[in-house]
Amino acid sequence: MIAPADYEFLRGLLLRRSGIALSGEKQYLVESRLAPVARRHALDGIADVVARLRRGDVPVLEEAVVAAMTTNESYFFRDKAPFEAFVQVMLPAIDATRPAGQPIRVWCAAASTGQEPYSLAMALKEHPRAAGGRRVEILATDLSGDVIERARAGVYSQFEVQRGLPIQHLVKYFSKQDDSWRVSPEIRSMVEFRKLNLMHPFVGLGRFDIVFCRNVLIYFGLETKADVLTRIARTLAADGFLVLGAAETVVGISEAFRPVSDRRGLYAVHLPALA
Repeated sequence: MIAPADYEFLRGLLLRRSGIALSGEKQYLVESRLAPVARRHALDGIADVVARLRRGDVPVLEEAVVAAMTTNESYFFRDKAPFEAFVQVMLPAIDATRPAGQPIRVWCAAASTGQEPYSLAMALKEHPRAAGGRRVEILATDLSGDVIERARAGVYSQFEVQRGLPIQHLVKYFSKQDDSWRVSPEIRSMVEFRKLNLMHPFVGLGRFDIVFCRNVLIYFGLETKADVLTRIARTLAADGFLVLGAAETVVGISEAFRPVSDRRGLYAVHLPALA
């Protein structure tokens, strides 16, 4: 059983490093997630992990703990509606207002193991006219280096490709590798992966037209949610879009966005709030 003082230390660490706000009754989750971390680092249980973290002399251990506590649940074309809105609403709207030749930039924040950005890339291939012939640049980020490397490799199990991926997309955009499937070089080349923690400044990212930040804010406290939303708004073009998860909202949290009618989870930048 994890000691109360150790649990409070880990709660504080996770809040600072990842924005995750654990409740006071998640000891079982911490124990199940961190036991494998202790074994990998040859440590005698969670108490030993916390002791090393308190000393602060093993940065790689701290990163492993944060990565283990981060939920990396993802699957292809998750919830469907955001990807329909991507090709039916967002891309045409951005294309209509941009100078000729200017690319459309998309950011998938907290992209996990890559299913979301690769789904966007496949949607683009299936609807080549949605962006008016423009180049679309997709940047995908996550706080875990290991998760980013896995996403960049683009290799998925049979179970993973069966979750949300249409069979015709599997045939067209994947190749079989032993018991796994790998995303085609064409689709992989459409996505740039980069390690980034949403708690840190968004340095060097540039300006975006569309940001997907789905199923992440639900793990943050109210203050962290507001801060992240404000900083995302400042990376977006004046007519840009934000896409959140089905269970997430900006209402009562941030005035930097306004809901798009009849499109659940889709928001447009609200300029007066950013003035």
